[in-house]
Amino acid sequence: MTSADRSYRALFRVPQLRRVLLSMQIARVAQSMVGVTLILFTLDRYASSTFAGFVTFVSIFPGLVISPIAGVLLDRHGRIRLVLLDYVVALGAMLAMGVLAAADVLPRWLLIVIAIVSSLTSILGHAGLRSLFPLIVPEPLWERVNAIDSNGYVIATIVGPPIAATLVAVAGGPIALVAIGIAFGIAAAVLVGVAEPVARTGAAGGVLTEAWAGLRYTWQNPTLRGLGFAITLANLAHGMTSIVVPLIVVTRFGLSEAVVGLVFAASGLSGVVSAFGFGRMNTRGREWSLLVWPMVALVPVMALLLVAAGQTSIAIGVAVLVLEMILVGLLVGPMDIALFTVRQRRTDPAWMGRAFAVSMAFNYFGMPVGAALAGLLADRSLAAAILVLGVGGSLAAALAAAFVVPRQEDAARVE
Repeated sequence: MTSADRSYRALFRVPQLRRVLLSMQIARVAQSMVGVTLILFTLDRYASSTFAGFVTFVSIFPGLVISPIAGVLLDRHGRIRLVLLDYVVALGAMLAMGVLAAADVLPRWLLIVIAIVSSLTSILGHAGLRSLFPLIVPEPLWERVNAIDSNGYVIATIVGPPIAATLVAVAGGPIALVAIGIAFGIAAAVLVGVAEPVARTGAAGGVLTEAWAGLRYTWQNPTLRGLGFAITLANLAHGMTSIVVPLIVVTRFGLSEAVVGLVFAASGLSGVVSAFGFGRMNTRGREWSLLVWPMVALVPVMALLLVAAGQTSIAIGVAVLVLEMILVGLLVGPMDIALFTVRQRRTDPAWMGRAFAVSMAFNYFGMPVGAALAGLLADRSLAAAILVLGVGGSLAAALAAAFVVPRQEDAARVE
Protein backbone atom coordinates (compact mmCIF):
# COMPACT_ATOMS: atom_id res chain seq x y z
CA MET A 1 0.00 0.00 0.00
CA THR A 2 1.59 3.30 -1.07
CA SER A 3 1.31 6.57 0.80
CA ALA A 4 -0.85 7.90 -2.07
CA ASP A 5 -3.32 5.09 -1.45
CA ARG A 6 -3.84 6.42 2.09
CA SER A 7 -4.35 10.03 1.01
CA TYR A 8 -7.47 12.14 1.36
CA ARG A 9 -7.49 12.35 -2.45
CA ALA A 10 -7.84 8.57 -2.63
CA LEU A 11 -10.64 8.72 -0.07
CA PHE A 12 -12.69 11.11 -2.16
CA ARG A 13 -12.42 8.80 -5.16
CA VAL A 14 -14.56 6.23 -3.31
CA PRO A 15 -17.87 6.00 -5.26
CA GLN A 16 -20.81 7.98 -3.81
CA LEU A 17 -18.84 8.97 -0.72
CA ARG A 18 -18.95 12.67 -1.55
CA ARG A 19 -22.76 12.74 -1.56
CA VAL A 20 -22.90 10.77 1.68
CA LEU A 21 -20.45 13.18 3.34
CA LEU A 22 -22.30 16.26 2.04
CA SER A 23 -25.62 14.99 3.35
CA MET A 24 -23.98 14.02 6.64
CA GLN A 25 -22.43 17.46 7.05
CA ILE A 26 -25.69 19.32 6.44
CA ALA A 27 -27.44 17.05 8.94
CA ARG A 28 -24.62 17.43 11.48
CA VAL A 29 -24.91 21.22 11.32
CA ALA A 30 -28.65 20.89 11.89
CA GLN A 31 -28.08 18.49 14.79
CA SER A 32 -25.59 20.86 16.40
CA MET A 33 -28.18 23.63 16.14
CA VAL A 34 -30.89 21.54 17.81
CA GLY A 35 -29.20 21.28 21.22
CA VAL A 36 -28.35 24.98 21.50
CA THR A 37 -31.73 26.10 20.13
CA LEU A 38 -33.76 23.86 22.44
CA ILE A 39 -31.81 24.99 25.51
CA LEU A 40 -32.02 28.71 24.68
CA PHE A 41 -35.65 28.41 23.58
CA THR A 42 -36.76 26.57 26.73
CA LEU A 43 -34.74 28.84 29.04
CA ASP A 44 -36.39 31.88 27.45
CA ARG A 45 -39.96 30.57 27.19
CA TYR A 46 -40.23 28.40 30.31
CA ALA A 47 -37.55 30.09 32.49
CA SER A 48 -36.25 26.87 34.04
CA SER A 49 -32.80 25.31 33.73
CA THR A 50 -34.28 22.08 35.13
CA PHE A 51 -36.82 21.93 32.30
CA ALA A 52 -34.15 22.85 29.73
CA GLY A 53 -32.05 19.93 30.95
CA PHE A 54 -35.05 17.60 30.88
CA VAL A 55 -35.98 18.56 27.31
CA THR A 56 -32.39 17.87 26.27
CA PHE A 57 -32.61 14.50 28.03
CA VAL A 58 -35.83 13.37 26.31
CA SER A 59 -34.57 14.58 22.93
CA ILE A 60 -31.75 12.00 23.16
CA PHE A 61 -32.46 9.23 25.67
CA PRO A 62 -35.45 7.36 24.11
CA GLY A 63 -33.45 6.77 20.91
CA LEU A 64 -30.64 5.25 22.95
CA VAL A 65 -33.05 2.84 24.66
CA ILE A 66 -34.24 1.37 21.35
CA SER A 67 -30.73 1.16 19.89
CA PRO A 68 -30.64 -2.69 19.86
CA ILE A 69 -33.75 -2.76 17.65
CA ALA A 70 -32.35 0.04 15.50
CA GLY A 71 -29.19 -2.02 14.97
CA VAL A 72 -31.19 -5.00 13.73
CA LEU A 73 -33.05 -2.78 11.27
CA LEU A 74 -29.76 -1.35 9.97
CA ASP A 75 -28.27 -4.80 9.42
CA ARG A 76 -31.42 -6.10 7.72
CA HIS A 77 -32.79 -3.20 5.73
CA GLY A 78 -29.75 -1.11 4.86
CA ARG A 79 -28.26 2.12 6.10
CA ILE A 80 -29.20 4.71 3.50
CA ARG A 81 -32.99 4.35 3.65
CA LEU A 82 -33.02 4.40 7.46
CA VAL A 83 -30.76 7.44 7.64
CA LEU A 84 -33.24 9.11 5.27
CA LEU A 85 -36.08 8.15 7.61
CA ASP A 86 -34.28 9.83 10.50
CA TYR A 87 -33.80 13.05 8.55
CA VAL A 88 -37.46 13.16 7.46
CA VAL A 89 -38.69 12.60 11.03
CA ALA A 90 -36.34 15.35 12.26
CA LEU A 91 -37.71 17.66 9.55
CA GLY A 92 -41.27 17.05 10.75
CA ALA A 93 -40.42 17.40 14.44
CA MET A 94 -38.57 20.70 14.07
CA LEU A 95 -41.29 22.18 11.86
CA ALA A 96 -43.96 21.09 14.35
CA MET A 97 -42.11 22.66 17.29
CA GLY A 98 -41.46 25.89 15.43
CA VAL A 99 -44.97 26.36 14.02
CA LEU A 100 -46.71 25.48 17.30
CA ALA A 101 -44.37 27.74 19.29
CA ALA A 102 -44.98 30.62 16.86
CA ALA A 103 -48.73 30.13 17.34
CA ASP A 104 -48.17 30.06 21.12
CA VAL A 105 -49.78 26.60 21.42
CA LEU A 106 -46.76 24.58 22.56
CA PRO A 107 -47.27 23.58 26.20
CA ARG A 108 -44.49 21.78 28.05
CA TRP A 109 -46.02 18.33 27.67
CA LEU A 110 -46.37 18.66 23.89
CA LEU A 111 -42.79 19.88 23.49
CA ILE A 112 -41.66 16.80 25.42
CA VAL A 113 -43.78 14.46 23.27
CA ILE A 114 -42.37 15.88 20.01
CA ALA A 115 -38.83 15.70 21.38
CA ILE A 116 -39.34 12.04 22.31
CA VAL A 117 -40.71 11.15 18.86
CA SER A 118 -37.77 12.84 17.11
CA SER A 119 -35.29 11.00 19.33
CA LEU A 120 -36.61 7.56 18.38
CA THR A 121 -35.10 7.63 14.90
CA SER A 122 -31.95 9.60 15.77
CA ILE A 123 -29.89 6.47 16.44
CA LEU A 124 -30.65 5.32 12.87
CA GLY A 125 -28.93 8.38 11.48
CA HIS A 126 -25.93 8.29 13.78
CA ALA A 127 -25.27 4.54 13.75
CA GLY A 128 -26.31 4.16 10.11
CA LEU A 129 -23.60 6.51 8.87
CA ARG A 130 -20.96 5.30 11.31
CA SER A 131 -21.50 1.65 10.27
CA LEU A 132 -21.75 2.61 6.59
CA PHE A 133 -18.20 3.97 6.28
CA PRO A 134 -16.30 0.69 6.86
CA LEU A 135 -18.56 -0.97 4.27
CA ILE A 136 -17.83 1.48 1.44
CA VAL A 137 -14.31 2.67 2.35
CA PRO A 138 -11.22 0.39 2.09
CA GLU A 139 -9.54 -0.40 5.43
CA PRO A 140 -6.30 1.55 4.68
CA LEU A 141 -8.42 4.71 4.40
CA TRP A 142 -10.34 4.26 7.66
CA GLU A 143 -8.25 6.82 9.58
CA ARG A 144 -8.93 9.32 6.81
CA VAL A 145 -12.68 8.78 6.72
CA ASN A 146 -12.78 8.78 10.52
CA ALA A 147 -11.02 12.13 10.51
CA ILE A 148 -13.67 13.43 8.11
CA ASP A 149 -16.36 11.86 10.32
CA SER A 150 -14.92 13.45 13.46
CA ASN A 151 -14.50 16.80 11.74
CA GLY A 152 -18.10 16.55 10.57
CA TYR A 153 -19.04 17.06 14.20
CA VAL A 154 -16.30 19.63 14.72
CA ILE A 155 -17.26 21.76 11.72
CA ALA A 156 -20.87 21.50 12.80
CA THR A 157 -19.80 22.81 16.20
CA ILE A 158 -18.12 25.78 14.52
CA VAL A 159 -21.03 26.61 12.24
CA GLY A 160 -24.19 25.36 13.94
CA PRO A 161 -24.24 26.88 17.45
CA PRO A 162 -23.39 30.44 16.33
CA ILE A 163 -26.08 30.30 13.65
CA ALA A 164 -28.59 28.80 16.08
CA ALA A 165 -27.81 31.25 18.87
CA THR A 166 -27.94 34.22 16.49
CA LEU A 167 -31.25 33.06 15.03
CA VAL A 168 -32.74 32.71 18.51
CA ALA A 169 -31.44 36.14 19.53
CA VAL A 170 -32.53 37.93 16.34
CA ALA A 171 -35.54 36.02 14.99
CA GLY A 172 -36.68 34.00 18.00
CA GLY A 173 -36.72 30.33 18.91
CA PRO A 174 -39.64 29.31 16.65
CA ILE A 175 -37.92 30.63 13.51
CA ALA A 176 -34.69 28.89 14.51
CA LEU A 177 -36.54 25.57 14.90
CA VAL A 178 -38.15 25.91 11.46
CA ALA A 179 -34.75 26.70 9.91
CA ILE A 180 -33.28 23.55 11.47
CA GLY A 181 -36.13 21.48 10.02
CA ILE A 182 -35.44 22.86 6.54
CA ALA A 183 -31.75 21.90 6.91
CA PHE A 184 -32.72 18.30 7.71
CA GLY A 185 -34.92 18.29 4.60
CA ILE A 186 -31.99 19.42 2.43
CA ALA A 187 -29.79 16.67 3.93
CA ALA A 188 -32.43 14.09 3.03
CA ALA A 189 -32.72 15.40 -0.54
CA VAL A 190 -28.95 15.11 -1.08
CA LEU A 191 -28.95 11.48 0.08
CA VAL A 192 -31.83 10.37 -2.16
CA GLY A 193 -30.59 8.00 -4.86
CA VAL A 194 -27.40 6.83 -3.11
CA ALA A 195 -27.13 3.05 -3.52
CA GLU A 196 -27.09 0.71 -0.53
CA PRO A 197 -23.77 -1.17 -0.13
CA VAL A 198 -23.80 -4.95 -0.17
CA ALA A 199 -23.23 -6.12 3.40
CA ARG A 200 -22.89 -9.55 5.00
CA THR A 201 -25.23 -9.93 7.97
CA GLY A 202 -26.13 -12.67 10.39
CA ALA A 203 -29.39 -11.05 11.51
CA ALA A 204 -31.73 -13.86 10.42
CA GLY A 205 -33.91 -14.38 13.50
CA GLY A 206 -36.76 -12.36 14.97
CA VAL A 207 -36.24 -8.66 15.63
CA LEU A 208 -36.25 -8.98 19.41
CA THR A 209 -34.06 -12.10 19.28
CA GLU A 210 -31.50 -10.33 17.11
CA ALA A 211 -31.70 -7.19 19.26
CA TRP A 212 -30.81 -9.30 22.29
CA ALA A 213 -28.02 -10.95 20.29
CA GLY A 214 -26.65 -7.50 19.43
CA LEU A 215 -26.65 -6.55 23.11
CA ARG A 216 -24.84 -9.79 24.01
CA TYR A 217 -22.27 -9.38 21.24
CA THR A 218 -21.49 -5.81 22.32
CA TRP A 219 -21.25 -6.74 26.00
CA GLN A 220 -19.05 -9.78 25.30
CA ASN A 221 -16.70 -7.77 23.09
CA PRO A 222 -14.10 -6.43 25.59
CA THR A 223 -13.28 -3.38 23.48
CA LEU A 224 -16.89 -2.30 22.91
CA ARG A 225 -17.71 -2.90 26.57
CA GLY A 226 -14.70 -0.93 27.77
CA LEU A 227 -15.39 1.94 25.39
CA GLY A 228 -18.98 2.03 26.62
CA PHE A 229 -17.98 2.64 30.22
CA ALA A 230 -15.26 5.15 29.40
CA ILE A 231 -17.06 7.24 26.78
CA THR A 232 -20.39 7.43 28.60
CA LEU A 233 -18.59 8.79 31.69
CA ALA A 234 -16.81 11.34 29.49
CA ASN A 235 -20.16 12.32 28.01
CA LEU A 236 -21.47 13.15 31.48
CA ALA A 237 -19.05 16.06 31.33
CA HIS A 238 -20.05 17.00 27.76
CA GLY A 239 -23.75 16.86 28.65
CA MET A 240 -23.07 19.11 31.62
CA THR A 241 -21.19 21.56 29.39
CA SER A 242 -24.20 21.92 27.07
CA ILE A 243 -26.19 23.32 30.01
CA VAL A 244 -23.52 25.07 32.08
CA VAL A 245 -21.93 27.16 29.32
CA PRO A 246 -25.23 28.84 28.29
CA LEU A 247 -26.01 29.45 31.98
CA ILE A 248 -22.63 31.11 32.58
CA VAL A 249 -22.85 33.27 29.44
CA VAL A 250 -26.52 34.27 29.53
CA THR A 251 -27.49 34.07 33.21
CA ARG A 252 -24.20 34.67 35.04
CA PHE A 253 -22.69 37.29 32.70
CA GLY A 254 -25.91 38.63 31.12
CA LEU A 255 -24.58 38.38 27.57
CA SER A 256 -26.46 37.64 24.32
CA GLU A 257 -27.33 34.12 23.21
CA ALA A 258 -25.08 34.71 20.20
CA VAL A 259 -22.04 34.65 22.50
CA VAL A 260 -22.98 31.09 23.51
CA GLY A 261 -22.59 29.98 19.91
CA LEU A 262 -19.23 31.70 19.55
CA VAL A 263 -17.92 30.02 22.72
CA PHE A 264 -18.94 26.58 21.43
CA ALA A 265 -17.41 27.39 18.04
CA ALA A 266 -13.99 27.79 19.70
CA SER A 267 -13.84 24.05 20.39
CA GLY A 268 -14.81 23.36 16.80
CA LEU A 269 -12.00 25.46 15.34
CA SER A 270 -9.33 23.75 17.42
CA GLY A 271 -10.94 20.37 16.84
CA VAL A 272 -10.63 20.68 13.05
CA VAL A 273 -6.87 21.06 13.29
CA SER A 274 -6.59 18.24 15.82
CA ALA A 275 -8.76 15.70 13.99
CA PHE A 276 -7.19 16.27 10.56
CA GLY A 277 -3.72 16.04 12.08
CA PHE A 278 -4.36 12.76 13.89
CA GLY A 279 -6.36 11.45 10.92
CA ARG A 280 -3.09 11.31 8.94
CA MET A 281 -1.63 8.88 11.48
CA ASN A 282 -1.74 5.09 11.23
CA THR A 283 -3.36 4.43 14.60
CA ARG A 284 -3.05 0.63 14.69
CA GLY A 285 -1.50 -0.30 18.05
CA ARG A 286 -1.73 3.32 19.27
CA GLU A 287 -5.45 3.52 19.94
CA TRP A 288 -5.18 3.06 23.71
CA SER A 289 -2.73 5.94 24.15
CA LEU A 290 -4.71 8.23 21.86
CA LEU A 291 -7.81 7.54 23.93
CA VAL A 292 -6.48 7.53 27.50
CA TRP A 293 -4.02 10.42 27.70
CA PRO A 294 -6.40 13.06 26.26
CA MET A 295 -9.02 11.89 28.78
CA VAL A 296 -6.53 12.42 31.60
CA ALA A 297 -5.83 15.93 30.30
CA LEU A 298 -9.56 16.75 30.19
CA VAL A 299 -9.81 16.61 34.01
CA PRO A 300 -8.01 19.94 34.69
CA VAL A 301 -9.50 21.42 31.52
CA MET A 302 -13.04 20.87 32.85
CA ALA A 303 -12.00 22.57 36.09
CA LEU A 304 -11.48 25.79 34.08
CA LEU A 305 -15.28 26.11 33.98
CA LEU A 306 -15.14 26.76 37.73
CA VAL A 307 -12.62 29.52 37.14
CA ALA A 308 -14.82 31.08 34.45
CA ALA A 309 -17.99 30.90 36.55
CA GLY A 310 -16.26 32.56 39.50
CA GLN A 311 -14.98 35.60 37.60
CA THR A 312 -16.29 39.05 38.43
CA SER A 313 -14.80 40.37 35.19
CA ILE A 314 -16.99 39.38 32.25
CA ALA A 315 -14.10 39.75 29.77
CA ILE A 316 -11.84 37.42 31.78
CA GLY A 317 -14.68 34.97 32.34
CA VAL A 318 -15.46 34.70 28.62
CA ALA A 319 -11.75 34.41 27.81
CA VAL A 320 -11.41 31.48 30.21
CA LEU A 321 -14.48 29.83 28.68
CA VAL A 322 -13.02 30.19 25.19
CA LEU A 323 -9.68 28.77 26.37
CA GLU A 324 -11.46 25.81 27.96
CA MET A 325 -13.38 25.07 24.77
CA ILE A 326 -10.26 25.36 22.59
CA LEU A 327 -8.47 22.82 24.79
CA VAL A 328 -11.48 20.49 24.67
CA GLY A 329 -11.43 20.58 20.86
CA LEU A 330 -7.71 19.79 20.73
CA LEU A 331 -8.12 16.81 23.08
CA VAL A 332 -11.27 15.37 21.50
CA GLY A 333 -9.59 15.07 18.07
CA PRO A 334 -7.28 12.12 18.88
CA MET A 335 -9.94 10.56 21.11
CA ASP A 336 -12.45 10.45 18.26
CA ILE A 337 -10.00 9.00 15.74
CA ALA A 338 -8.94 6.30 18.20
CA LEU A 339 -12.53 5.53 19.22
CA PHE A 340 -13.92 5.24 15.69
CA THR A 341 -11.02 3.23 14.29
CA VAL A 342 -10.60 0.74 17.12
CA ARG A 343 -14.35 0.06 17.09
CA GLN A 344 -14.23 -0.66 13.36
CA ARG A 345 -11.20 -2.94 13.66
CA ARG A 346 -12.54 -4.96 16.56
CA THR A 347 -16.12 -5.51 15.34
CA ASP A 348 -17.10 -8.37 13.03
CA PRO A 349 -18.48 -6.80 9.80
CA ALA A 350 -21.60 -9.02 10.03
CA TRP A 351 -22.47 -7.32 13.34
CA MET A 352 -21.65 -3.73 12.49
CA GLY A 353 -25.24 -2.42 12.40
CA ARG A 354 -26.27 -4.06 15.67
CA ALA A 355 -22.97 -3.61 17.47
CA PHE A 356 -22.46 -0.01 16.36
CA ALA A 357 -26.01 1.00 17.32
CA VAL A 358 -25.70 -0.54 20.79
CA SER A 359 -22.13 0.67 21.27
CA MET A 360 -22.92 4.24 20.21
CA ALA A 361 -25.99 4.33 22.45
CA PHE A 362 -23.93 2.99 25.36
CA ASN A 363 -21.24 5.58 24.67
CA TYR A 364 -23.73 8.45 24.35
CA PHE A 365 -25.83 7.57 27.39
CA GLY A 366 -23.91 10.01 29.56
CA MET A 367 -24.84 13.00 27.38
CA PRO A 368 -28.58 13.25 28.20
CA VAL A 369 -27.97 12.13 31.79
CA GLY A 370 -25.29 14.79 32.22
CA ALA A 371 -27.56 17.47 30.75
CA ALA A 372 -30.51 16.50 32.97
CA LEU A 373 -28.41 16.29 36.14
CA ALA A 374 -26.63 19.55 35.32
CA GLY A 375 -30.00 21.30 35.01
CA LEU A 376 -31.05 20.01 38.43
CA LEU A 377 -27.72 20.77 40.14
CA ALA A 378 -27.31 24.18 38.48
CA ASP A 379 -30.62 25.35 39.95
CA ARG A 380 -28.97 24.91 43.35
CA SER A 381 -25.26 25.38 42.66
CA LEU A 382 -23.46 25.93 39.37
CA ALA A 383 -20.17 24.97 41.01
CA ALA A 384 -21.61 21.64 42.19
CA ALA A 385 -22.70 20.78 38.64
CA ILE A 386 -19.20 21.48 37.31
CA LEU A 387 -17.42 19.57 40.07
CA VAL A 388 -19.66 16.51 40.14
CA LEU A 389 -20.28 16.07 36.42
CA GLY A 390 -17.44 17.93 34.73
CA VAL A 391 -14.40 17.16 36.81
CA GLY A 392 -15.75 13.95 38.37
CA GLY A 393 -17.05 12.56 35.08
CA SER A 394 -13.78 13.30 33.25
CA LEU A 395 -11.71 11.65 35.99
CA ALA A 396 -13.93 8.56 36.02
CA ALA A 397 -13.75 8.34 32.22
CA ALA A 398 -9.94 8.48 32.25
CA LEU A 399 -9.75 5.72 34.86
CA ALA A 400 -12.24 3.55 32.96
CA ALA A 401 -10.38 3.98 29.67
CA ALA A 402 -7.05 3.16 31.32
CA PHE A 403 -8.19 0.00 33.09
CA VAL A 404 -11.16 -1.35 31.11
CA VAL A 405 -10.34 -0.77 27.42
CA PRO A 406 -7.97 -3.52 26.12
CA ARG A 407 -4.63 -2.25 24.87
CA GLN A 408 -4.12 -4.90 22.19
CA GLU A 409 -6.40 -6.06 19.39
CA ASP A 410 -5.80 -9.76 20.08
CA ALA A 411 -7.06 -9.30 23.64
CA ALA A 412 -10.30 -7.83 22.31
CA ARG A 413 -11.33 -10.54 19.87
CA VAL A 414 -14.64 -12.27 20.48
CA GLU A 415 -14.89 -15.88 19.40
